[in-house]
Amino acid sequence: MAKSMVPEAKQAMERFKMEAAAEVGVNLKQGYNGDLTSRQAGSVGGQMVKKMIEQYEKSMS
Repeated sequence: MAKSMVPEAKQAMERFKMEAAAEVGVNLKQGYNGDLTSRQAGSVGGQMVKKMIEQYEKSMS
């Protein structure tokens, strides 16, 4: 993850990632998660993007 200028932002993104992983049934650990399959990692990232788009659409209405 890129270095953040705001420590709280990193913590919030970590919580967001864990929440998205739980929603798609992927068990993430704190720290190293290099043992995930590409499919698992992609599903977590995809869920994060989906949720960000939903939030943006809500903010536009």
